[in-house]
Amino acid sequence: MPNTPSPVGHKTRAGADLPIVALPQGELLTVSDTELPLLKDAMGPGIDVQIQRLDVERGEWVVKVTYQPGVAIPMHHHTGIAEVWTLAGSWHYAEYPDQPQTAGSYLYEPGGSVHTLIVPETNNEATVQLVRVSGANVNFNEDGTFHSILDAVSIRFLGELLAAGQGVESLGHIDGGAAGKGPRARACSSPARRRASGGRPSCSSPARDGGSAPPTSARTAWTC
Repeated sequence: MPNTPSPVGHKTRAGADLPIVALPQGELLTVSDTELPLLKDAMGPGIDVQIQRLDVERGEWVVKVTYQPGVAIPMHHHTGIAEVWTLAGSWHYAEYPDQPQTAGSYLYEPGGSVHTLIVPETNNEATVQLVRVSGANVNFNEDGTFHSILDAVSIRFLGELLAAGQGVESLGHIDGGAAGKGPRARACSSPARRRASGGRPSCSSPARDGGSAPPTSARTAWTC
């Protein structure tokens, strides 16, 4: 069974039929920073995350990440492309120290690239990124051994686990296959829509749903 509704004919605002079919969409797939919860220390101490969109079937994820000065994340290999918009602050890759990314920068990272992200201790404000990734980040320790994998599936799993542990009832992000399905298609529908509907859906987690818990090392944070 398809995850999205069947295409239908479409009309102009004046009522004229278009010579195409379109995907019916009852509302825009949009979220707001003011409604999305901030998962504290999600990628380690001083690195907070808002999940904006997850599509576990396509392997795509969009997150907004806030870094405190002096933090870093391990070397990682991109299996697909990544796009990074820097909204505030400054950061750089250890491999490219002469190309710092500052507020207003856009960075395109091709699949197969390898980087180590560093936020300078000298920063006097938080650094904020909007990140869109296709595929996975394969993370490594400094000695070259495997550290972890971060992809849409693991973010879904660990995001729900962190939400439950931090008392977050709704992650509110846009989910895969959400087009045409309305607010309930969102993961743990957004707070505003939950209030409007009078319902109280809460984020599930393996511990609450009877599933298997992750290894101890994965229970506190996920690493990008």
